[in-house]
Amino acid sequence: MGDRQRPTIITVAARAGVGRTTVSRVINGSELVSEKARAAVLAAIAELNYVPNSVARGLKTSRTNSVALVIPESESRLGAEPYFSAVIRGVSTALAETRTQLQLVLVRDQAERDQLTQSVAERRVDGVLLVSVHEHDPLPGLLEDMGLPTVLAGRRSSDESLSHVHSDNAGGAEAAVTHLLARGRRTVATISGPLDMDVARSRLQGWREALEKAGHRATDRLVTSADFTEEGGAAAMRSLLERVPELDALFVASDVMAAGALAELRRQGRGVPDDVAVVGFDDSIIARHTNPPLTTVRQPVEEIGAMIAHILLEEIGDPERPRRRVTLPTELVVRDSS
Repeated sequence: MGDRQRPTIITVAARAGVGRTTVSRVINGSELVSEKARAAVLAAIAELNYVPNSVARGLKTSRTNSVALVIPESESRLGAEPYFSAVIRGVSTALAETRTQLQLVLVRDQAERDQLTQSVAERRVDGVLLVSVHEHDPLPGLLEDMGLPTVLAGRRSSDESLSHVHSDNAGGAEAAVTHLLARGRRTVATISGPLDMDVARSRLQGWREALEKAGHRATDRLVTSADFTEEGGAAAMRSLLERVPELDALFVASDVMAAGALAELRRQGRGVPDDVAVVGFDDSIIARHTNPPLTTVRQPVEEIGAMIAHILLEEIGDPERPRRRVTLPTELVVRDSS
């Protein structure tokens, strides 16, 4: 029986190599603890899945009626990427009908991750929505181990174990590239997102499948990956033009990167769509304001936000519910860039 008992403050102290007082100071958010000790205690709490007693007593009965929307990205990316504001709008709209408060949590470094771990350990929120999922981010696994309802926008990989909602990224990319080939383009390069993200790998997969179905070779020289920023898109465009000067079409895995790519094509005197046809992905506000307006793949981002919020509320209400995996359809929107 011994091992199966609930971990106590004593087991946490032993695991962290500190005294009980230190553990209770960390749990109560006291300043009188060194960073090193705080980190050791938070790690022990996470490993042992320890829930403080005061919280454990209230767990069955009381809820905080608040959920955290966690975005592990910098403020600059949060501000420059319309995807995030659209997800936030969708989540807020869905929660507005309930009495649930939304806490927006940016996790930019280890200190902020520790802070989040602490609020989760103390059950200061009933559940977490996680947006912008990188494959090796420890957060989803940590939340899962702590038994807190968690729903993702996106997924770590195709065998994601947590509930998640995402777009048909591969299908959307395939439609984009098929469109470029139908326009008579021969050399279709791509700027992918960071390959530690399933969204980027799936869009790259769609590019590859469209080329192969049409009998073209999808070689690595046609691929440059960037970081979903405008500067990243411009730099990737420069490197593609050096490597593949004959390219006449481009599929870009986001509108923001496509805006950077269009600016670089203009700098290099390449006409769009005459010399190079370009298709983006998202159909964010940016796509209507580029020069020329951008052909792109529309994904229902607000709907993703609303749906992850609804699923999270269901899981908070009934933690035993089977996990849900939802893929929403995308659609090609043709404008002047292709």
